[in-house]
Amino acid sequence: MKTIEELLAEGVDGKRVFVRADLNVPLADGLITDDGRIRAVLPTVEALAGAGAKVVVASHLGRPKGAPDPQFSLLPAAERLAELLGKPVAFAQDTVGPAAHDAVNGLEPGQVAVIENLRFNAGETSKDDTERGEFADQLAALADIYVGDGFGAVHRKHASVYDLPKRLPHYAGFLIATEVGVLKKLTDDVKRPYVVALGGAKVSDKLAVIDELLGKADRLLIGGGMAYTFLKAKGYEVGISLLQEDQLPAVTEYLERAEKSGVEIVLPVDVLVSTEFPDLKTKAPANPSTVAADAIPADQEGLDIGPETRKLYASKLADAQTVFWNGPMGVFEHPDYAGGTKELAQALIDSPAFTVVGGGDSAAAVRTLGFDEKAFGHISTGGGASLEYLEGKTLPGLAALED
Repeated sequence: MKTIEELLAEGVDGKRVFVRADLNVPLADGLITDDGRIRAVLPTVEALAGAGAKVVVASHLGRPKGAPDPQFSLLPAAERLAELLGKPVAFAQDTVGPAAHDAVNGLEPGQVAVIENLRFNAGETSKDDTERGEFADQLAALADIYVGDGFGAVHRKHASVYDLPKRLPHYAGFLIATEVGVLKKLTDDVKRPYVVALGGAKVSDKLAVIDELLGKADRLLIGGGMAYTFLKAKGYEVGISLLQEDQLPAVTEYLERAEKSGVEIVLPVDVLVSTEFPDLKTKAPANPSTVAADAIPADQEGLDIGPETRKLYASKLADAQTVFWNGPMGVFEHPDYAGGTKELAQALIDSPAFTVVGGGDSAAAVRTLGFDEKAFGHISTGGGASLEYLEGKTLPGLAALED
């Protein structure tokens, strides 16, 4: 695929450049709680503006139902982008209507505008090729050139991700070029031992990537809510822990395959349990207890990996040369259950490996728990996109940029 470096060499002075970013940031009472995705697109926006382009930034935020919804407005993201750029950013209160055209037409070379949430238009996410194409045509009228830099959305066949680059000269921004380069280190020429740490709530979200990794990774470390389906498959009592019983046959088959193929699947040996889920708003003390993974009381649920598991996982990471981590080890949003995720992150930092944090909750945990992002090899901006890339799937947004 052509990259932004090639575009800059060709020249963009006075050109309208549409940047498909990922500004899908978490909000609480209208305030951004993690601006990592906005900061991730800064190099691309700054480079284009610095070269004299009229930069039109677009993104989705949340899951509005194809119509304007104030709670999903991109205005907070636009305001934060302006703060980070250190200069004004125009904001259009629609996507392809009069406000968007006025904002773009009012740009001088080097200036930046953000248009409203793309998903306020049903054509963005439509499964109908014609409806999606019509919206892409409307977006194309706002620009001369397309730069894809929203890695967190490249696994979606959406108008601004898949159809729009087919209508304009298209290039990959700095972020997407970096993300693809990093992921190739996890799939093409992997340095071993290659260890993958998987957590998060649902094992069903990770089945496809586990299936693929059983032929590529040396070790899989399993934590988070998904671990209890693995423990149940081993015949253990898991109490009222998160459990996907319908996934037990698949998990059992994976455990058998791993044993036959020599891939080590490492499960928790102890867990922190409680009779109730913690209050994440008040952060009131939860007073958990620690039990062996095969001795979870019937009336309690596992909410984090225990201290012995943390030591075990750190030892399994100590000699790694490549590590991919996706999904927290427990309910890290509560201080009583953040220890497992925190110690795993520290083990990644202490490891000599090239470490990749696979976006989503893992990236949020790194920032929430106060780690220096530069201590990791790479922190991805796209959890779902990263997983699907590792699964070997064709990502529509990348395919469109490669055409």
